[in-house]
Amino acid sequence: MSINIGINPENRGIIVDGLSRLLADSYTLYLKTHNYHWNVTGPMFTSLHALFEQQYTELAAAVDIIAERIRALGEFAPGSYQAFGQLTAIKEETEVPAAEDMIKNLLTSHEIIIKHARQLLQTEAIETDEVSGDLLTQRMEFHEKNAWMLRALLG
Repeated sequence: MSINIGINPENRGIIVDGLSRLLADSYTLYLKTHNYHWNVTGPMFTSLHALFEQQYTELAAAVDIIAERIRALGEFAPGSYQAFGQLTAIKEETEVPAAEDMIKNLLTSHEIIIKHARQLLQTEAIETDEVSGDLLTQRMEFHEKNAWMLRALLG
């Protein structure tokens, strides 16, 4: 069945492509943050363990919201490691870095998502889709706040 929500198919395609990358980036960051939550050690263990849990819990909710927006736009959401690996710009974590490196890695990942969300938000296509624009603004707010908190930990 065709979709008729006032957004032309070309714009929907551009938006869905951008949201799919946002979904892949968010899921990869979720996995990285959860990994760090499990494996952090050192004198900052308690505070980082709690911070990482707070962040990955919010990311888990966010991936569902992003995927459901893609579905509302009439497309299937990517949902496999292979698809996410092809779409994401965030480096997968395969080691257990020191706590300070975890913070730096997460900061870099949040900044990647902020830049990608901002790029999509500035496209002409998004001007026809206030709902996706609002979603992007909310995601940027979350990631900017978390980037600030991580930066503050680094001094």
